[in-house]
Amino acid sequence: MTTRRGRPSQGVLSRERILLAGLALVDEEGLEAVSMRKLARRLGVDPMSLYNHVDGKDALLDGIAEVLLAAIPGPPAEADLRETMSALAHGFRNALLGHPRAAPLVLTRRLASMTALAPVEAVLAPLLAAGYPPERAVHGLRAVVAFLIGTLMREVDAAPTFGGSARRLADLTASGLPAVTAAAPSLAECDHEAEFEFGLRIMLDALAAP
Repeated sequence: MTTRRGRPSQGVLSRERILLAGLALVDEEGLEAVSMRKLARRLGVDPMSLYNHVDGKDALLDGIAEVLLAAIPGPPAEADLRETMSALAHGFRNALLGHPRAAPLVLTRRLASMTALAPVEAVLAPLLAAGYPPERAVHGLRAVVAFLIGTLMREVDAAPTFGGSARRLADLTASGLPAVTAAAPSLAECDHEAEFEFGLRIMLDALAAP
């Protein structure tokens, strides 16, 4: 099968195929490189055929974000609140770090689909089951989301990082601020995984009691 422009078309075009190709494009070239025309060339189809499945570039980017969200595994069966929240947090982090160039789509875009609501349900349900009244469960949800977005944005370089260099260490040491000077070696570096685990442990401790 070939397109009307003579390029080979590998398989039937579908929304899933388009979104996966879009994610691969972001992985390879970054978000700024995404266009419907470039994606069509990648798939070997006419650009207009994409619009039968996705309603333009914004819908494409939303769909790619949904692919990432759908990859987050559910918590283990019969897990308690701490185990459930830890599994969800680690699953979220791993899903986004597997596609760091696409991660800002999840971290910065407001999605309205049912796929986007699935993680909300996954966090709210164990909080409610643990005895949180709905209002406090929502507070817990938003605290968890804020923590995950903040740490992940830093990890994927979508926000300033605390990491640095020898010059950064020298600047901190020479700051003349006693606390900054004392902590300068730690401030000049950032172990993302250690930072994540430290923050997550504090979060889980706080959520332990409704």
